[in-house]
Amino acid sequence: MIRRSSEKETVRKPAPFNGVGEITVRSILNGDPEMEHKGRVFGHTTVYPGSEIGFHIHNGDSETYYILSGRGRYNDNGTIVEVGAGDVTYCAPGEGHGLACIGEEPVEMIALILYA
Repeated sequence: MIRRSSEKETVRKPAPFNGVGEITVRSILNGDPEMEHKGRVFGHTTVYPGSEIGFHIHNGDSETYYILSGRGRYNDNGTIVEVGAGDVTYCAPGEGHGLACIGEEPVEMIALILYA
């Protein structure tokens, strides 16, 4: 399978989990069946300046962020850490996280959610 960039579904929406502002999500793979029933998200996400994905708990799945560009404030179960290009975050099942864009440039990242 090959998916051209023009074929990716792109959705700009309010930041999830009682977040602030807006994000854009571009699907890289569209969950099941493309992810072989092993996960539900493999996407390129943009968090705009002043926007924040609200803190949320992962039950039954994990989430990894690979930060491509921008600067963010990552909430790792209540521990706040600054992240930037090249950093990877991991939220295990039963744990929680959130991410705020803190610079003038959007945070661009790859997000991967896999089932536990």
